[in-house]
Amino acid sequence: MSASRENTPQYSKEELGKYRSSAGRISLPEMLKVVLIKTWFYGAVCYFAFLGLGMYVADQLDMFFIAAVLMGMVTDLLINRCLRFTEKTPGGSGRYLMVTTRGAAGFFLNLLYAFVLLFLVATIYGAINALLMLLGGGDSAALLGVEPVLFGVFAAAADSLLIACRRLLVRIVADAKRS
Repeated sequence: MSASRENTPQYSKEELGKYRSSAGRISLPEMLKVVLIKTWFYGAVCYFAFLGLGMYVADQLDMFFIAAVLMGMVTDLLINRCLRFTEKTPGGSGRYLMVTTRGAAGFFLNLLYAFVLLFLVATIYGAINALLMLLGGGDSAALLGVEPVLFGVFAAAADSLLIACRRLLVRIVADAKRS
């Protein structure tokens, strides 16, 4: 016997909410969840790519390529799925994703996006180290090294900046089409 929509009773959200366990649950804003998820996964990519493979891959360009591919795979296979799993309404996490397309095309676009994102993170590290060299009088001991937590923060910040730029560009194009 199969259930159909015709004979299934409908209940309000308040009625269903009575039977859900909310004890011990911490309610975080959606944006904070997104930032924490992205920071953690990007930090894990740094840990496994740069710290794990760092002594086996000597060339910086090869390490950059490996990290970007790993970052694109993690973005498509883990981050996007976690965000879609935690969304309250269908499609609600789309505003926090650069690539909303699913399937092989989305996977390929996330790989390309990871190269751009990793380039921005490397640029942030380079700018901070140049500033530290300038302020420290050329002392190389004060340089900022790559470590997972700060890498995750920089990557999540760069990702948020790029998504905000994309949303602004879409809004500008939509306003231009209307007028």
